Amino acid sequence: MAEKNVNELSHDLKAWFRKGSEALQRDNFDYAIDIFYNQILVKEPTCVECREALRRAQAGKAGKAGGFFKKAMSFAGASPQLTKARLALNRNPLEAIACAEQVLNSDPQNSTAHKILAEAALAVEMPRTAVLSLTAAAQAAPDDKAVVSQLATALAKTGEINRAERILSDLCRAHPTDGELSKQLKNISALKTLSEGGYEKLAEGGGSYRDILKNKEEAVSLEQEKRAEKSEDVATRLIGEYEARLVNEPDNLKLLRDLGELYTQKQDFDRALGYYDRIKAAPGSGADSALDRNIATTVLRKFDWQIAQLDAAASDYTERVAQLQAERLAYQLTECRQRAEHFPTDLAIRFELGSLYLQAGKVTEAIQELQKAQNNPHKRIAAMSLLAQCFARRNMNESAVRMIQNALKEKVGLDDEKKELIYQLACVFEKMGQKQEALEQLTVIYESDIGYRDVAAKVDAYYAGQ
Repeated sequence: MAEKNVNELSHDLKAWFRKGSEALQRDNFDYAIDIFYNQILVKEPTCVECREALRRAQAGKAGKAGGFFKKAMSFAGASPQLTKARLALNRNPLEAIACAEQVLNSDPQNSTAHKILAEAALAVEMPRTAVLSLTAAAQAAPDDKAVVSQLATALAKTGEINRAERILSDLCRAHPTDGELSKQLKNISALKTLSEGGYEKLAEGGGSYRDILKNKEEAVSLEQEKRAEKSEDVATRLIGEYEARLVNEPDNLKLLRDLGELYTQKQDFDRALGYYDRIKAAPGSGADSALDRNIATTVLRKFDWQIAQLDAAASDYTERVAQLQAERLAYQLTECRQRAEHFPTDLAIRFELGSLYLQAGKVTEAIQELQKAQNNPHKRIAAMSLLAQCFARRNMNESAVRMIQNALKEKVGLDDEKKELIYQLACVFEKMGQKQEALEQLTVIYESDIGYRDVAAKVDAYYAGQ
């Protein structure tokens, strides 16, 4: 569905847009919201400029309302519309957009509404509309990997490839072992290369294939090389070509890197790591965080592949899985500690290291790293959540409660991160035998998202016991 600007609207809708803009300039936010939403977007949901103006009006109303009223708006009438939006998502995406927008009219920072709206917009090929909501959701939760990744995808669809590449590069640095993110970044980089190479001009009717590539065979080869996942026969052919070139170009680091990636795809992990080692040993190669990320990803994929190859019917299956998972975690810890030594002031790495220590049961070490990670504003809430888990494991339940409550004070709106904090607080209260306090926390989630984890079962069990 093609998105429109204001100048593409009908005469009547343009007149309404002028009225809404005037109301917005006068800070008459309620009237502006009514015009932008009810008079324009209900009739023409593809108008991006109108939705941008609506966002400004929504934010202005929330800011004018003040702290207490903004909190009240976050819960007022949101749940029925969000439920309706979720139900309409697959059946009628435009209806889902309308329902989510009604929630945002009262609560412009509602991340759930933004996520639903973005998903629905992408379903009907309205990427600019999706970018608006994904940007808001990413600003509210910059550590939400799924949201930031989806934002990059939407940006690429709108032509903002450089911004998409920057966002994904930052995300890959924060999650160096995530192979899917690495693939996505390669796709975006390939798209950028094709765009800069003149393909956009060609699509618009200018230029020619001869301006871009010498012949059809080269075009096919380039397209194959740019795929994130190459088919088995293409990967085998490219390996043959690259290894033949490597005989005459032994110091070509790009060839070595490409061969490492191809062998990783073919699940020949040892050979892939051998090529990466050659890059490491090359004179003047220096520090290369992207290479380190590739190596870590390859090693972790090797562990995952080994686990997948185990015979589930074997008598020692459980023990072998546990052993490989323990080895995998030990590798992650060693690799992350090395990065922390190389980049001692990078608090995102400190957070990752603290999380891995907690997984390994090294609670003291986890606390040390997570207390440092709290100073990273993007990791602060997540670090406090993990610190509370550390305290709970030590039976320092009062400290865990205080940590979670402090984290909750810094959260606005009931997004997934806040739900997890509330759920965690309920679990600590349960552990302390404070069933009523636990129920109060679970009820907060129950009233807005009955499907969250086992909240419904816990609440129902409590009342059944009464």
